[in-house]
Amino acid sequence: MTDSILGFLRANGEQLDVDMASSLDIPIAELRDEVARLASSGDLICCRVTRFIDGRKIEGTSCRLSCDPPTPARGRKPGVKKTDDNNETNNY
Repeated sequence: MTDSILGFLRANGEQLDVDMASSLDIPIAELRDEVARLASSGDLICCRVTRFIDGRKIEGTSCRLSCDPPTPARGRKPGVKKTDDNNETNNY
């Protein structure tokens, strides 16, 4: 079961535990036990999440591989300042 969970996360990235259980056809209780074991060994990083999908509240555990950092967000990053060409040419 460990190999199927790790392989699924390698192929699909970060996933909720209920989505993994339904995709891998594993009972949710068994999957949660295995995910807890993998998280304690350092293979997975897990956190409790609450999502709202179509107005429904869904609570679960989000899991990802510990060696798979999330992709950086697009756009400007905090602390990065735009260079202003006018300030460079004006000497007051």
